[in-house]
Amino acid sequence: MADAGGIPEIACDESGSDGENLTGGNTDVFAHASVLLSAESAAGHVQEIRNRIRSPAEEYKANHLLREKHRAVLEWLLSVSGPLYGHAHVHLVEKSFFVVDRAADLLLGDPEAAVPLFRHGRRTFTEAEWKHFLEAANQLLWVRHEGEPDTPVEHFFRTLEELRQRYPGTAAAETLSRLAAERSRALAYRAGIQDGPFVLTPVLNPLLPSILHTAAHWSAGGRPVRLAHDRQNMLTPERIAWIEGAARVRGIRLAGLRLVVSRLDARVQLADFLAGIARRIASDELNGRGDPALTALLRPYTGAAAVWGDERSWARLGPATESGGRSAQLNSPV
Repeated sequence: MADAGGIPEIACDESGSDGENLTGGNTDVFAHASVLLSAESAAGHVQEIRNRIRSPAEEYKANHLLREKHRAVLEWLLSVSGPLYGHAHVHLVEKSFFVVDRAADLLLGDPEAAVPLFRHGRRTFTEAEWKHFLEAANQLLWVRHEGEPDTPVEHFFRTLEELRQRYPGTAAAETLSRLAAERSRALAYRAGIQDGPFVLTPVLNPLLPSILHTAAHWSAGGRPVRLAHDRQNMLTPERIAWIEGAARVRGIRLAGLRLVVSRLDARVQLADFLAGIARRIASDELNGRGDPALTALLRPYTGAAAVWGDERSWARLGPATESGGRSAQLNSPV
């Protein structure tokens, strides 16, 4: 649980990573889970899960626990009497809101504009129009784009103009007008993408800011922490150095981040279970098919810093005093 210097090490893993493809990927929620347990106790809990499920699989994943026949094991794992309660945390990201949040921050320098745009836009536009807007914003911000650098800019601003003309005088159109006035910022972003910081820290990848949120959660109160994260292609040495530097700038007491192999670290396996479980439960709640019992069991683990725009689902998923709509500003380059 702690190194020789007494600094606790938090084990982390994620679920729902589609890179920067947030509108056309396989999942609509990203979850970053973290666990603070000793290696010995974590190994014991993983073995107990295996004993309860009795699957011949060499490596267990969240899907094992999410099967209906193992419902009792899942409820035990998340319950007050389970091994994770009080020792784990989940940072949730609603991907469609993350796209709006990032676009508002990049073009307006005002992430707070994301909340009204997200909520008014969904209520004002048709489902197809809203999806088209999100896809255009995703393409604008996506670092990897084949073809002329201005193409995503033209597509995005053409989409803005079409929606402004269809819905004049609406609250959504007011924010769209603000965005439409920032074509120069969009062009500068696309033109400078290869030479700027965004290749190192892609605006649309939720992993890096989620790691910073996780470190901020566990170091609250000023205690330093280390992170042990499952190996991930995104976490290159350069990006790990960026995370550690960004944490210092923001006053987050992150003493270091190292990569480990999940199957060799029971703590990370538990974080993997929790991330996959949280993503599924949160996605079900987001899409109106939530299981009230499971949502209630997840709620003690979800952090108030979640990047979430949907009010209805967040009222069930998040801390009781929070209203949702958090910013992703921790992704901003140093």
